[in-house]
Amino acid sequence: MINPYEETFFLHIEVKWTDGIVPGSFFSSQIFHNFAQLVDEWEADNPGQIDYFGGKSLIAQSHGQSIMSFFKSRYKIKGLYLLDEPETALSPKSQLGLLKLLQEMAALGHAQFIIATHSPILLACPGSVIYSFDQSPVKTIQYEDTEHYKIYKNFMVNRGKHFQGE
Repeated sequence: MINPYEETFFLHIEVKWTDGIVPGSFFSSQIFHNFAQLVDEWEADNPGQIDYFGGKSLIAQSHGQSIMSFFKSRYKIKGLYLLDEPETALSPKSQLGLLKLLQEMAALGHAQFIIATHSPILLACPGSVIYSFDQSPVKTIQYEDTEHYKIYKNFMVNRGKHFQGE
């Protein structure tokens, strides 16, 4: 299904960096596997391509490990990064690792992140601004008021008792 806003998104966002162009990238776990396969093909034709990702084939690692290898290498570069549900292949421990990486890169002042997520771990990023798209117009929301926080908190407090799934 095609997002009806995808083709006009650029009309509603303006990106400026005080000292020149803004490099960056878009991440979606849906397309990551294809990217990892391409890196392996490049490596076969031109050895050394995987050095950028820690020297290991992204395909040979678990899905979560390969995604973290990508994040660790890519986000060292100054830029604006758009991430679409980066938590989908990450364990809670790896999500904490990603959260730490995001904080470190943002603290260096050379990276900014716009993240669409359902992860209460990533939503908890200190200093972040959370926007809720659950109603129009879009509004900022506090961490404890997010639906994802409430669901996880209720589940943990009640240890899964009286679980009401969708």
